[in-house]
Amino acid sequence: MAQPIAIDALALAQALIRRPSVTPADAGALDVLEAVLKELGFSTHRLPFGEVDNLYARRGTEAPHFCFAGHTDVVPVGEGWNTDPFAATVQDGLLYGRGAADMKSAIAAFVAAVARTPAVKGSISLLITGDEEGAAVNGTVKLLDWLKARGEKIDHCVVGEPTSVARAGDTLKIGRRGSINFRLTVTGAQGHVGYPHKARNPIPALAELVTQLATHKLDKGNEHFDPSTLAFTTLDVGNPATNVIPGEARAGFNIRFNDRHTPDSLIRWVQDRAQQMAQQSGCEITVTSQTSGVSFLTAPGKFTQLVSDTVAGITGQAPIFSTSGGTSDARFIKDICPVVELGLAGATMHKADECVPVDEIAALTDIYAALLAAYFNKPPL
Repeated sequence: MAQPIAIDALALAQALIRRPSVTPADAGALDVLEAVLKELGFSTHRLPFGEVDNLYARRGTEAPHFCFAGHTDVVPVGEGWNTDPFAATVQDGLLYGRGAADMKSAIAAFVAAVARTPAVKGSISLLITGDEEGAAVNGTVKLLDWLKARGEKIDHCVVGEPTSVARAGDTLKIGRRGSINFRLTVTGAQGHVGYPHKARNPIPALAELVTQLATHKLDKGNEHFDPSTLAFTTLDVGNPATNVIPGEARAGFNIRFNDRHTPDSLIRWVQDRAQQMAQQSGCEITVTSQTSGVSFLTAPGKFTQLVSDTVAGITGQAPIFSTSGGTSDARFIKDICPVVELGLAGATMHKADECVPVDEIAALTDIYAALLAAYFNKPPL
């Protein structure tokens, strides 16, 4: 086992930010990470799938096996920055850069925490993808398939997404809502506006269907989840003419759903509503959908309590358990082991001048190091 090596979490976060790894490009970010992990005694595996590079690193071979999971890819820079997004500048106690919040600083905190934990009775791993901000098909999903083929089992996992609100550790994600994107296409018959009886206008049918879907209350939520939501994102006819009834109208919407629903049940409900409207209007209505995540919950128990107690020991306050927000790669990891998300505050993620307080990186490192100590002292098995 390698001897302890002091790792400066801030310096490592800066080194990662300076690699412009806009998804799916890696730009050398995983090279930086892999080199440090090798110094810490990890066996590393670079796993490219398609145009995405990924990294799996493990130290130890025995159970229990604790995994830190995250991603080095970042969203595009966009406009409006007052600093160089890849310079990793520190100003007034804040680290600026694309990925500072989401989530290169958390990865640096992973590594710095592991460096304080030179030997455990069990295994520690890092599962790092370059595809979380992209299509999410050549990253965590395939890494997990690779692990399964090797016969490797993860017992518990912490994902370092920026899920906190004001300070590191104030919120613990114990689940996520599912997400489905829908597209509606209503096809009628084009005609002259002066002779509407000779056409079949798809717009009223689409408008009525949109109203029915948008005003329907999917549920009232439950103990761990807020009510499910349905939000329309686009309405499109694409008709520049003022004297033509169009032959087609389209709309798109997203459903974020809790564990009272499944993708199949929601898709059937939308299809039934569309079929009813098609019969009423005489138009043809097609529904297509893409599920990007299924709702899941890591039920409160020994693992979540251990994480909560550890955070409280460092910050003085137990985290709030939450299932709000978007999706993350935890939606894939939940199929193989209990998983929670614990990271920095996410107020600036994906924004111009993305930044995090330097002292929060240090605080998160303290939390992760304490969590490793508590976990291997009394594994929550």
